[in-house]
Amino acid sequence: MRVDNHWLIPARHVVSPNHNARPEGEVSAVVLHSISLPPGCFGGEAIERLFTNRLDPAAHPYFATIHALRVSAHVLIRRDGEAVQFVGFDRRAWHAGRSRWWDGHRERRELNDFSIGIELEGDDIHAYRDAQYRCLVRVFTALRAQYPALSVERMTSHAHIAPLRKTDPGPAFDWAYFHRCLEEMVDTASC
Repeated sequence: MRVDNHWLIPARHVVSPNHNARPEGEVSAVVLHSISLPPGCFGGEAIERLFTNRLDPAAHPYFATIHALRVSAHVLIRRDGEAVQFVGFDRRAWHAGRSRWWDGHRERRELNDFSIGIELEGDDIHAYRDAQYRCLVRVFTALRAQYPALSVERMTSHAHIAPLRKTDPGPAFDWAYFHRCLEEMVDTASC
């Protein structure tokens, strides 16, 4: 996997209208999220429809409460490990909302300004799949190669940057396993 002109190759591209310019052009953090639509259900087109403003409010009672939201992420990683990109990495996707984070040097607010948002199809309860962890490692490795300010230390969760509002990617996300997968890829690449 690689980044070409701010788009992942060979990810599937579904362009979202929900983005705008980054105020400083900075790309220096990654925020992990989880999403399932309706909650607890996986598969289907609902997430893509939400991120492209085409969610039918009559298709499910929950959709009636969220169909007017204008949100997006840069990348969605499906349960089967497919990567879908909605917004170019040079643009500000609308994923973090009100947020703040101590980046090791100072408190930062409005993480959409400088972060890449990665949604994992999942929730707080169901274990994420190995294919998702492996895809996340490939995506993150491609991002680090393109944007040198990114590092493992600059990857965080939605729960961490908006703790009173959000819980994702939740306790079902195994950070230790993700780090092991990342180490395995580094070890394999150096052989």
